[in-house]
Amino acid sequence: MSSLPPACDSVAAQCSKASPPGPHPNLVLVTTILASALAFVDGSVVNVALSTLGQKFNADAASLQWVINAYLLPLSALLLLGGAAGDYFGRRRLLILGTSVFASGSLGCALASGLPALLACRLFQGVGAAMLMPNSLAILGQTFSGASKGRAIGIWAATGAAMAAIGPVLGGWLIDLGSWRAIFLLNLPLACGAILLAWRIVPRDRRGDAYPLDATGGILVTAGLAALTWALTVGSSRSGWTSTALSAAAAAVFLLLIFWRLETTRGARAMMPMDLFASKSFVGLTLLTLLLYGALAGLLVLLPYVLIKVAGYSATAAGAALLPLPLILTLTSPAAGALAGRIGTRLPLSIGPLVVAAGFLIALRIDSSASYWTQVLPMIVIIAMGMSGAVAPLTTAVLTSVDQAHTGSASGLNSAVARTGGLVATALLGSVLAAEGDRLLGAYHVAMAIGAAICAAASLSAFTLLDRKGPVSN
Repeated sequence: MSSLPPACDSVAAQCSKASPPGPHPNLVLVTTILASALAFVDGSVVNVALSTLGQKFNADAASLQWVINAYLLPLSALLLLGGAAGDYFGRRRLLILGTSVFASGSLGCALASGLPALLACRLFQGVGAAMLMPNSLAILGQTFSGASKGRAIGIWAATGAAMAAIGPVLGGWLIDLGSWRAIFLLNLPLACGAILLAWRIVPRDRRGDAYPLDATGGILVTAGLAALTWALTVGSSRSGWTSTALSAAAAAVFLLLIFWRLETTRGARAMMPMDLFASKSFVGLTLLTLLLYGALAGLLVLLPYVLIKVAGYSATAAGAALLPLPLILTLTSPAAGALAGRIGTRLPLSIGPLVVAAGFLIALRIDSSASYWTQVLPMIVIIAMGMSGAVAPLTTAVLTSVDQAHTGSASGLNSAVARTGGLVATALLGSVLAAEGDRLLGAYHVAMAIGAAICAAASLSAFTLLDRKGPVSN
């Protein structure tokens, strides 16, 4: 899964009902960083562990896919509902509850005696992340104002990128020491610190006057995405598109259509306001996000797996191979955002995915020898540069593609769509994860070529659907 949060930094900035700042705003910032770091670290560290988990549990490809998707499914489906629940029940309360649920799931993963228990606890982690992520950002928005708000969100985002970079390396080191369970125990100190600080430092907030929660919508979209994920996982496996898989796909379409209809009738009370899609630019940005982050998520799952299984990398080395990606993004995204502010977002969002596509094509050079300096690093650097050209402009474009009343919903939905892209991409990797030796390398090359085509399609969606002068408010 990708740990990059497209447009979600704007959620905090768009909180319309700011509370008076607490007595220790910097400690509030530390609290939100600790809480959100759970999702950032977990989103990157588990990819490095797939090979080890497959051996320990004698797991097939479908099971390895579910190790990731059992987490991504509730996070994708419930992210918007988690933010609405914070508005309704109180953001501090939801932050503490979500962090507690995530910590409980992490402890369960570490103690899991079998794969079913591990998958169940991964679901708990996803539910917890869906509660804590949007509310950690919303708490930032109600604690800081003016220039200090932008500074706080920048620190939050930079720290998240750093955690995403360190996670795979530290996780790989623990795996090489023979302790895959420790990668989940890493979450517990962070969670305990976040809960304690939230309890003592974050001001209590009253139950809001927001609309009642769209629980029915949450159930429908979760069930629909679960059926779709299961169908794609089975369909991409060796058994192929059996009648059972096709039936699950049909059920997924049916449930998601009902969800769409329900959200249309609920209007402003909907978990996913349909008014957002009246903007052609927002439709293009949503499609770009789904495709680009889906392709990136597939890469982040497959690259460490192939380096370990085919090229003989240690888990530590495979995790470290990904380090340049978040580091380059952290260093170059501010400049990319500033450039987009001057020339508009259409050009950067059209060129960035094409650069990422070029990186995917360079990934075709990776073979069983896989020299890091001549094969892996050039590919990672080019993909990172392409993503840098897209991530910051995407935030700006999402905010300006809809009217002021919908900016918070648009940024939250964009973040949920990014996770959904990772969910779908991981579900389609069965044939690659099931292969061995030269067949694995060949399947990986096919996946990289498909990833390049998907990134090119993301570029096309930006070029054709975004306004030539940059998205404008409706």
